[in-house]
Amino acid sequence: MGLDLDSQASYRQYLVDQPQFKKRKVSVDGVNGSSACSISCEIGTSLPTLRASDYFMEPCLSELAMRELMDPGHCNRVQNFKVGRHGYGSVTFFGETDIRWLDLDKIIKFRRHEIVVYEDETTKPEVGKGLNKAAEVTLFLQISSSKFAGGLTEKLKQISENQGAKFISFDPNRKEWKFCVQHFSRFGLSDDEEEDIAMDDADPEVREPVAMNGSDGSDFDEETALVDPRLLSHSLPSHLGLDPVRMKEMRTMMFPDEEEEDDEFNERFSHHRPPFGNESISKPVLGSTPPTIRKTPLALLEYNTGSFASSPNGSILLAQQNKGIPLTITKVQGFKLEIKETPVTRNYSRNVVDAALFMGRSSGIAWGPNGLLLHCGSTAGNSDQKREISSTIYLEKVATDNVVRDENNKVREELIDICFDSPLNFHKEISHETKEVVVDSHKIKIRKLVSNRLELPHVCRSYIEIIEKKLEVPGLSASARVVLIHQVFVWELIKVLFSSKESSLEADVEALPLIRRAEFSQWLQETVCHRVQDEISSLNDSSDLQQLFLLLSGRQLDAAVELSASRGDVRLACLLSQAGGSLANRADIDCQLNLWKNNGLDFNFIEKDRTRLFELLAGNIHGALGEMDIDWKRFLGLLMWYQLPPASDLASIFQTYHGLLASGRAPYPVPVYIDEGLVETGVSWTPGNRFDLAYYLMLLHATEERDFSILKTMFSAFASTHDPLDHHMIWHQRAVLEAVGTFSSDDLHVLDMGFVSQLLSLGQCHWAIYVVLHMPHRDDYPYLQATAIREILFQYCETWSAQENQQQFIEDLGIPSAWLHEALAVYHAYYGNSFKALEHYLGCAFWQKAHSTFITSVAHSLFMSGKQSEIWRLATSMEDHKSEIENWDLGAGIYIKYYSLRSSLKEDENSMNERISLEEKNDDCRDFFDCLKKSLAFWDTRLPIDARMVYAKMAEEISDLLVADSGEGSTTKVKLDCFNSIFDSPIPEDLLSCHLQSAVSHFTLYLTEAAS
Repeated sequence: MGLDLDSQASYRQYLVDQPQFKKRKVSVDGVNGSSACSISCEIGTSLPTLRASDYFMEPCLSELAMRELMDPGHCNRVQNFKVGRHGYGSVTFFGETDIRWLDLDKIIKFRRHEIVVYEDETTKPEVGKGLNKAAEVTLFLQISSSKFAGGLTEKLKQISENQGAKFISFDPNRKEWKFCVQHFSRFGLSDDEEEDIAMDDADPEVREPVAMNGSDGSDFDEETALVDPRLLSHSLPSHLGLDPVRMKEMRTMMFPDEEEEDDEFNERFSHHRPPFGNESISKPVLGSTPPTIRKTPLALLEYNTGSFASSPNGSILLAQQNKGIPLTITKVQGFKLEIKETPVTRNYSRNVVDAALFMGRSSGIAWGPNGLLLHCGSTAGNSDQKREISSTIYLEKVATDNVVRDENNKVREELIDICFDSPLNFHKEISHETKEVVVDSHKIKIRKLVSNRLELPHVCRSYIEIIEKKLEVPGLSASARVVLIHQVFVWELIKVLFSSKESSLEADVEALPLIRRAEFSQWLQETVCHRVQDEISSLNDSSDLQQLFLLLSGRQLDAAVELSASRGDVRLACLLSQAGGSLANRADIDCQLNLWKNNGLDFNFIEKDRTRLFELLAGNIHGALGEMDIDWKRFLGLLMWYQLPPASDLASIFQTYHGLLASGRAPYPVPVYIDEGLVETGVSWTPGNRFDLAYYLMLLHATEERDFSILKTMFSAFASTHDPLDHHMIWHQRAVLEAVGTFSSDDLHVLDMGFVSQLLSLGQCHWAIYVVLHMPHRDDYPYLQATAIREILFQYCETWSAQENQQQFIEDLGIPSAWLHEALAVYHAYYGNSFKALEHYLGCAFWQKAHSTFITSVAHSLFMSGKQSEIWRLATSMEDHKSEIENWDLGAGIYIKYYSLRSSLKEDENSMNERISLEEKNDDCRDFFDCLKKSLAFWDTRLPIDARMVYAKMAEEISDLLVADSGEGSTTKVKLDCFNSIFDSPIPEDLLSCHLQSAVSHFTLYLTEAAS
C-alpha cells in the first residue's frame, strides 16, 4: 500500500528543498538521484493513507515523511496519533502507535454523532494492537444552544457508561463531547438516543464554514469539491431538467446516513487531489467551532408515479419551491399500493412513495397478513439488481406454502389435506393429558401427547402411510419426492431406535441390542440402496471389482458373491461371503496383507481395486476408500459392518463415528437435500453448521442423559428440508419422541410458532390453535398460550368465523367463548357492522363497550325501523349489569324509562282502577325530559343526527300522552305546569307549535279563575 504521488520528480525535489534533508546530501542527479528515489519509495510504502478531503491527521503526511526520513522507523512509534473529520470529531490514540501501511479511509469512519473503528470485525486486531487501543474521542454534536436540556451532560455521561467508555467532559459552547475508550467498535449516539436529545435539524439558513489554515473559506462545499458536474450529466436529475450537483447536495443534507456511499464516491475521484500537504489536509482554527455545512433542502411538492409499463421503475419528479405562492392544503386519498397476483416469493409491485416516508427513521420493513412483506430495499446478495435512485416500496410474500404446491407452483387441495389435516387428525386421536390454566377468570386446557414405546411402531406406521399417500399425488417435483422419502426413512429410524423390543420377542434380554442392531443394519441398507445402484449403473461391464466394492458399501453381499462367482473368481466369492464376519477372518486377511508388504510384494501385479477389496475385508475402511468420495450413511455402514466387532451395540457405533467426525476422518452427515444434490442455489451450508435429522436421532439414541443440548438445531426445518418455513412433519416427530420419553424440553417455541405460522398462512386457524395448546406450559411465561390464541382469534377472525366447522372445532378445544365473541366484536366494529358488534360485546360481557355501541350506533336505527321489542331486549340484557356501566341513566336507561313511562301513561288512560294524579305524571315526564337533555349534553357529537331525532320523537310521544290526559280533579295550574314541562323538553320548535294554542287556552282560563 504505497503513497499516492502526483509525480515522482516533484516529490524528490520537495525532499531536496527541505533543510533537514540537506544534511544527508540527497541529490537528484546520477547515482544520488537513484538513492533519493529509493528513499522516497521506502517512505511512501511505510506511510498511512488518507484520501478523503474532509479528514485530517496529526502529524500530517508531510510531517510524517520528514520524520521518517530523519529517523527511520518513526512511523511504528508515533506519539499521540490523531485522526479527525471536520465538523464531526477526532480521535487521539494514547502513547506510541504503529501506523505503518494503515488505510485510514477504511479503518476510521466518522458519521453523525458516532465513530466506528474497524467496522469489518474480521480485520480488527486484538486489543492493544494497531488502532484497537485506548484513545480519547471527541464528537461534535449538532445541537442548538437554545434547546439545551438541563440534564444533557448527565445523559451523555450515562450513554458513555452504557457503552463501556469513560466520560470526560461536554463543552456546551463548542458542543464537544469527550470520552475515553479502552478499545474500539462503535461509540456515539444511537437513533433513539438522538431523539431523546434536542437536535438542531431545523436551521433555515445555510451556515458558512469557518476559514481553515488561512483560507477564507468562501464558496467551500465538501460535495462540490468531490464531484465533477460532467460526471453527473447523464444522471436522472439532469434528464428532469435539474442541476445534478445541486441535487446531490440536497440529498446529502436531507439524508446524512448515506455517507458510506459518499465515501466510496470519494475514493473513485481521489486521483484528482494531491496526496498530502497544507492545501489538502487542513486543521480547524484553534478555539473555533468546527464547521457544520447545512443547506435548506428543496421542497418535495409533487410526484408522478407514471405508468409502470412505460416509465422507469420508481421515477419521481422534484420541483423547486415557489416562495411567492402560498401552499394550499387539500385532503387527498392516501397511497393505494398496487398488488398484482404473481408467483410466490416474487415482487408484487414497486410503488413510488414520498421521500420523507421512504428515508424516515421509523420506516424500515413491515409485515402484513399471511406473510406479506413490505420493504424499501433490494434482495440481499443480488448483485445484478440495479440501484434505484427514487424511493420504491416492494411488496413480497413469504413462501410458507411451498409444501402444498406442485412442480407448476400451483396449490393443490389434496396436498393440504395430506400434509396438515391427516397428520393432525391422527395426532388428535392419540392419547393426551390436559392441564387447566386460569387466565383472567377463564380456563384453557393445555394438552400434551402421551404414548409409550410399545405403541411407537403403530404410530410410526400411521405417519408413514400418510406420507406414502402424498407420494402418490401426481405432479410433485423431484426435490419434494426426495424429502418425502427421507421422511419415511426418518419414521422408520425412530421405530428402530426407540421402540420397545420386549413385547414381540421371547429371546434373552441380552440379545435385544443385537436385534436392534440388525434392524438398524437393514434400515441402513435400504437408505443407501439407490445410491449404490446409481453408481453401479454409471460403470461399464468391465469394472467388476469396482462393482463389487460398491455392492459391499451397501451390504449387498448376495449380489456381490453372485457377481464374483459368475466371473469365475470363486476364491474372492468365498472371501466376500464371509465379509463382516468373525474378527479372526479379518485378522487373517490383514495379516496376509502385512506379509505381502513386509516381503516387498510388488502390488502392481495385483489390481488396485482388488487390493481395496482386501483392505475392506480386513477392516481397514480408510485404506480401502483412499480418495474415494462416499456419503456419510455408507461410511457409517462400512464402519459398522466391516471395522467394528459384530457384537458392537448401536451406541458404541454412533460414538465411534462421532469421534471420527470430530477428527475430520469421516464425511459430514449433511442434510438429505444437500446429500442428494437437489438443493436450490440459494441454500448454503458449511461443515458443522447443521446435520441430517437421522444423525441427530442416532446421537439422541447414543446419549444417556435426557438433557439433549442440540434440540433446537435438531428440530429446525433445515435438518430435513431445504425450506426453512416448513415445519409440518418435524413438529410431529418432536411430539412423538417427547411423548415416548426420549427427551424433555420446554424451549422449542420457535418450532411451535413456525408451524403455527405455516398453518395460518393456509387458513387453518383451528389447527393453529390446536398446536398452540400443545406448547409446554412454563411458570415464567404462564400466559404464553393464552396470548397466542387471542392474537390468532383477532388477526384471523375473518377466516375462522367464515367457516362453521373451524369455529365449532375451536369451541370444542375448550377455548372460552368470551374470547371468540371479543374477536368477532372487534372485527364487526372495524367493518362498521354495529348490530353484530353489539351482540358479540354482550357475549363477551364488555358491558361498557356494548352500552356505548348501543347508544351511538344501534338504538336509533332500531327505533326508526319500528323494532321496539329488540331495543327492549338489548336494553334489559344490560340492565342487570348497570353497576358496571358508566352513565347508565343517560344511555340505555333512557330507553327503559321511556318504555316504562309510555306504558304507564297508556295503561292509566285505559284503566278503570285507581288513577295516578296528573301532577305525578307531570313529575315523571319532567324527569324523563331532564334525562334526555343531560344525555344529549353528555354524548354530544358522538350521537348522530338520527339519534337526536329519536330523542325528539320520544319526547314528542310522551308529550302527546301527557296532554291527552284529561286530568280530572286537577287544577288549571297543574295543567299549565304540564305545558311548561313540554316546552322545556328537547322537542324542535316547529313541533311545539301544535301545543301552543292549548297552552294559551289554559293560561286564559287560569287568568279568569284568578280574577274571579
